[in-house]
Amino acid sequence: MTFQKTAPTEGQTRSAREWVQVLAKYREPSTRRSILELAATLIPFFLLWGLAWASLSVSYWLAFVLALLNGAFLVRIFVIQHDCGHASYFPNRRAQDWVGRTLGVLTLTPYDVWRRTHAIHHAHHGDLDQRGIGDVLTLTVEEYRARGWFGRLLYRLYRHPLVLFVLGPSYLFILQNRLPFGLMNQGWRYWTSAMGTNAVIAIVLALIVWLGGLMPVLLIYLPTSLIAATIGVWLFYVQHQFEETHWAKGEDWQLHDAALEGSSHYVLPQPLRWLTANIGIHHVHHLYSRIPFYRLGEVLRDHRDLAEAQRLTIWQSFASVRLHLWDEQGKRLMSFREERRMARA
Repeated sequence: MTFQKTAPTEGQTRSAREWVQVLAKYREPSTRRSILELAATLIPFFLLWGLAWASLSVSYWLAFVLALLNGAFLVRIFVIQHDCGHASYFPNRRAQDWVGRTLGVLTLTPYDVWRRTHAIHHAHHGDLDQRGIGDVLTLTVEEYRARGWFGRLLYRLYRHPLVLFVLGPSYLFILQNRLPFGLMNQGWRYWTSAMGTNAVIAIVLALIVWLGGLMPVLLIYLPTSLIAATIGVWLFYVQHQFEETHWAKGEDWQLHDAALEGSSHYVLPQPLRWLTANIGIHHVHHLYSRIPFYRLGEVLRDHRDLAEAQRLTIWQSFASVRLHLWDEQGKRLMSFREERRMARA
């Protein structure tokens, strides 16, 4: 896919690789802006946490609702951690790594483990020959048909919305993140990251129980964490699982084309864009991951082509839940029902 340039004097079309050169000028972060964004996220997060805790003496339901609302700020914290992992948040790499590690305690995500697996996701997104780490498992029609009935059943269960968006996020953030899955044999660094994060989380939980008993954990800590996990998994899903996404193999796969064509521009209203820290502008992020999240809107303002590319509305995103298999012939994601019709035909 190519896009027409907006300026009439530019005339030609830009390939995904050429867009990379254009986007390079947006990569420099502002320390002052980064600190302000961090403060604007952490201060309301902890204020809501404190308000929810104080509400326990008034109403358990009120505390629970405030905890759910606070999940949105935890999503924003995760995106800031995400930018730190891409070395796009502060000019100083050491500072942003330690900010990322600290935020990882709040998001239940070991920073160094996640940074490595997410780098693998960026390096191989859309490559049918390199699946399995940092992505949502997606089978081709051929691979699905080659499975026995039990293998098909397991895949259908995995792609069920209840598993993907309810059970899956809980498993991923509460259980799987406690070990460096995918990097178990890659050295001590990832074990240190996972175990160090686990230790600090355990200390935090012990302090919460000591100061307030189990109710703050059950009605505030867990609901905030789980709603944020669910929102995060949903965002990750719709950013790559849409009908005309991009998958290829062998010589047909190209990094920049996969980044641009295989990532959506999730069009959200401004309050949600702020809470999700522009992560919906995912096609630009994948094409040039060193751009700080607060400069992604600037990219869209300057380049109408990118603002109009890969647009996915909230309403359209709901339909993506029904897409499960990659059709290599038609170059699109399809549903199980469509696959059955195709098989009969």
